[in-house]
Amino acid sequence: MFTQGANAEAAKAAGADLVGMEDLAEQIKKGEMNFDVVIASPDVMRVVGQLGQVLGPRGLMPNPKVGTVTPNVAEAVKNAKSGQIRYRNDKNGIIHTTIGKADFSAEQLKDNLNALLAALTKAKPTTAKGIFIKKVSISTTMGAGVAVDQASL
Repeated sequence: MFTQGANAEAAKAAGADLVGMEDLAEQIKKGEMNFDVVIASPDVMRVVGQLGQVLGPRGLMPNPKVGTVTPNVAEAVKNAKSGQIRYRNDKNGIIHTTIGKADFSAEQLKDNLNALLAALTKAKPTTAKGIFIKKVSISTTMGAGVAVDQASL
């Protein structure tokens, strides 16, 4: 969590594991990165911007579009801690995201898939016509896709 002042206290209270500014930037430059998400308040983006070459390739660079650059740092920390994930779609309209790990139970994976489908349906633009979700398939990272019957969800 890159922030300072009152936001730093709010982030710590919300449960942020690491909170700092230049000191945290130095740790990252040395290669000490034991975190999964980087959140920043807008006023410290000048410091975070210098870390783009390190954070960018790992997909950790904070971005306002996904809510990791925000003035409300406490809410962003709570969302990240509760397991909020990012999903992206490619030019063919295929959604790419993670719904679980290999050690998750089938019930946990089903719950996560249902939550993803609910979020996608909620994000559907009002101007979109026709079938919004045509087909659902899941796969391991480099494995073959397995079709999922949407009626069973």
